[in-house]
Amino acid sequence: MLAGIISGGATALVVTALAFNFAPSLIKGGAVNNSSVPKDTSTQVGTPVTQDDMVVAAVAKATPAVVSVIISKDVPVLEQYYQNLGDPFGGSSPFGGSSPFNIQIPQYKDSGKTQKQDIGGGSGFLVSSDGYVVTNKHVVDLAGADFTVITNEGKKYPAKVVAKDPLNDVAILKIEGSNFPYLTFENSDNIKVGQTAIAIGNPLLQFNNSVSVGVVSGLARSVVAGNQLAGQSEQLQGVIQTDAAINPGNSGGPLLNIKGEVVGVNVAVANGQSIGFSLPANLVKNAFDSVKINGKIVRAYLGVRYVQVTPALKDANKLSVDYGVLVSKGQTPEELAVMPGSPADKAGLAENDIILEADGKKLTEDVSLSGIVAGKSVGDTLTLKVLHKGAEETLQVKLVEIPQ
Repeated sequence: MLAGIISGGATALVVTALAFNFAPSLIKGGAVNNSSVPKDTSTQVGTPVTQDDMVVAAVAKATPAVVSVIISKDVPVLEQYYQNLGDPFGGSSPFGGSSPFNIQIPQYKDSGKTQKQDIGGGSGFLVSSDGYVVTNKHVVDLAGADFTVITNEGKKYPAKVVAKDPLNDVAILKIEGSNFPYLTFENSDNIKVGQTAIAIGNPLLQFNNSVSVGVVSGLARSVVAGNQLAGQSEQLQGVIQTDAAINPGNSGGPLLNIKGEVVGVNVAVANGQSIGFSLPANLVKNAFDSVKINGKIVRAYLGVRYVQVTPALKDANKLSVDYGVLVSKGQTPEELAVMPGSPADKAGLAENDIILEADGKKLTEDVSLSGIVAGKSVGDTLTLKVLHKGAEETLQVKLVEIPQ
């Protein structure tokens, strides 16, 4: 098990990388254009020749669109008063005469008043010229709080939370204005292990638009991220692994390719390890597209939990295959393998079935079921090849919107 923390400055969270993959439901992905950010970075920093030049050009292109998200809330104002503990010598000096001692201890009490204070935050980035901002859900998931977006130029804008993803750690904010610089999404299906990865964000809520560079270390990872303080956890499917440094406060910032395009959104870091995780761009782009079209984030829903079948799992459980996903219960009695009334349930999927393929794609550690469903819309049909009690079957599953 791999323990760590979600990188948002607003909350302290834990991430655990699983050797298996429980997926309560699944998602889909989309695209955006950028006319306000120059495509020709050579006009900004010189014609890229070396990799360093290309990184510098990518950062120069992206930085104007990266923002800080600040959380503020009314908090009680405390008044100081002194508790009189009296004279430890009972009013008489041990050397004769009256005692000069009168001990008072400072104490604090609620004054009944409140004042607005900054209590946390994270990072984000603009995805449209009219002020839509992407960040992590856990950065803005605080009832009764106000949110402010601070641009790279230091301008402050009140921000409204437009939508929170029901399945993933994604939120869409809106600030008022026009002609904002913004970033474009690259198709995250095209990401390759070993390619350059650039993370930009606001680490520790102090060092605005800090840059770290590494590589994409892995794809289609599954992690469980939890809030240590609240005792909550969330499952993240198909995330990108990178060794580019992601620190507390970087949550919601972009993970870029060498061209300055968004390939992921930084979400978590393994505690004490040089391992970070980012949500794939297709998933996040789909959330933004859904908000623009529907006014909310609409996700397609399958309704199964599963573990990834690996050679080790095959040997340990004497399975007949070493790939696919095994439909399996979660870690508590409430986490059923197949959600009652879900598309998976109606199609006949059952616990201990092994889903071998989805839409003709063999499910492996590099090809996730969640990633395939991420490309589907509500109402689409998903074709599954399933191993049920030793016999292969083909099921047609009509996806519906995830219950709210």
